[in-house]
Amino acid sequence: MPTFTNQATLSYNNITTNSNIVTGQLLEVLSTTKTAVVDTYSAQDVVTYVVSIVNSGTTALTGLTVTDDLGAYIQGGVTRYPLDYLPDSARLYINGVLQPAPSATTEPPLVISGINLPAGGNAILVYEARVNQFAPLPEGSTIDNTATVTGGGLSTPVEASATITAASEPQLTISKSICPATVAENGRLTYTFVIQNAGSQPATAEDAVVIRDLFDPILEGLVVTFDGTPWVSGTNYTYDQATGAFASVAGQVTVPAATYVQDPATGLWTIQPGVAVLTVSGTV
Repeated sequence: MPTFTNQATLSYNNITTNSNIVTGQLLEVLSTTKTAVVDTYSAQDVVTYVVSIVNSGTTALTGLTVTDDLGAYIQGGVTRYPLDYLPDSARLYINGVLQPAPSATTEPPLVISGINLPAGGNAILVYEARVNQFAPLPEGSTIDNTATVTGGGLSTPVEASATITAASEPQLTISKSICPATVAENGRLTYTFVIQNAGSQPATAEDAVVIRDLFDPILEGLVVTFDGTPWVSGTNYTYDQATGAFASVAGQVTVPAATYVQDPATGLWTIQPGVAVLTVSGTV
């Protein structure tokens, strides 16, 4: 609860004297909290934020404005915004009742205005923001995000913050190619599987990664390599010659973690995924 002090001055006959100092407390009638629905993030994730505003006073507060800094930080002397507000995503509830869409800016910082809060009432403001290329991605990185409520006759702004942390886990994708694209009967072809990891943690044996495929046409005389190392049937993979069903043994596929670099001039983060390559060749 904020305190304030006050002192009076008395002047007469070129004499000045001061009164005693009195101290009071200012009862804040407005309070706010801010939360992120999910407390971790990855590149291009959409984050949902919830700002709760409570008016515990006996007078309505009109014309309130919520300003969200979208995680702003200074890099290279420039303000960077790691979050982009998703236009038209803001929803406002007053005492649990959905209101007309509030006015919101599309450029950072996010400013949502025109919120009217009745005496003893509460507002719930929900909006979404997308993680962009200014967001740090290395393990342990955070986006610290603050919403500030002003207007409505408030003597001082009211703030609430939420912190989300970069996800610390593998983030795998897989692509497949064939060579040659046209093959004659009894010819030999090769499937190449490229597994990429955009996460800050490697995919290890404990993650039990498995690659499955159903080869059609069925392949014979399989030769399988992983990152250039030959694989052995029954140890590293299984293959059903009758159906063409192929599967790596759980834990045999591992993929290194990604690396992240921030450009000192632009502030943009780039991802260099970790890569692993599985090749399967055989005769059709």
